[in-house]
Amino acid sequence: MRPFRISLACVALGLLGGSQVVAQVIPFEERNFNEQVLRPTGQPVVPLYEGWYPKDDGTARICFGYFNLNTAQSFDVPLGPNNFIEPREYDGMQPTHFDPVPEGNYRRHLCVFTVEVPADFGDRRVVWTLSTAGETLSTPGKVIAPYVLDEPESDGRGIVPPILKLDADGPQFRGRDGYTAARRAVKVGEPLRLSIWVDHPAPRTWVGWTKHQGPGQVRFEEPEMYVGQAQGIGLTTATFSEPGDYLLRVQSIYSTASFEYHCCWTNGYVPVTVTR
Repeated sequence: MRPFRISLACVALGLLGGSQVVAQVIPFEERNFNEQVLRPTGQPVVPLYEGWYPKDDGTARICFGYFNLNTAQSFDVPLGPNNFIEPREYDGMQPTHFDPVPEGNYRRHLCVFTVEVPADFGDRRVVWTLSTAGETLSTPGKVIAPYVLDEPESDGRGIVPPILKLDADGPQFRGRDGYTAARRAVKVGEPLRLSIWVDHPAPRTWVGWTKHQGPGQVRFEEPEMYVGQAQGIGLTTATFSEPGDYLLRVQSIYSTASFEYHCCWTNGYVPVTVTR
């Protein structure tokens, strides 16, 4: 399926010799996106290829994030013709919920999921296509040297990702690979208690929760928090508006300011079945 390419055209009418002057046409996907193009509503979400990193077993992880160009509008786009990855064997882990641009000093949602590709992947591509606000945009993920990422830590800056646990007796994990916890179950309208154990040398560590996938709205009692080194645990609740299967995402980094270095944070996922 080839995405429909949207172009922006600007037409200027001039009086020079009675002629019409037509400005350059800039394809949407070739525009530079920054805070100057943000609006409260009405603009699309741009899927982003963030880079890749190798694993000890020879495989690689390709990172994808997104840039919602709206400060107040979120989107929910189910998996399917408006939200898919090719080749299809890599389809399914991408978000279906897209939060507005963050209010903090990081202005997009970085590496919210990864795709594992084999050691012999070569110069092939993993392409994520997303349709929002009437526009269809695609981003190709590649395993090429200029886009290699520091993972799980950065030797140059001495930054390390937090070590997390999502269950008191569960495994520890860190890095952008992400870990998926055991499935939870809850009823519509009943708060689901969420705990996260954080181990990091910094005095405090940022933790952010959001809906990654799911049919209804999710309200977090405390979607963002800082977990102090002394207590080491952050608590919140999630309440669901509709029954169905959900996937919650948590990200943790010692300070949101370090997102700009594109390193080093930890992803975690919590599947939840919501019933009446």
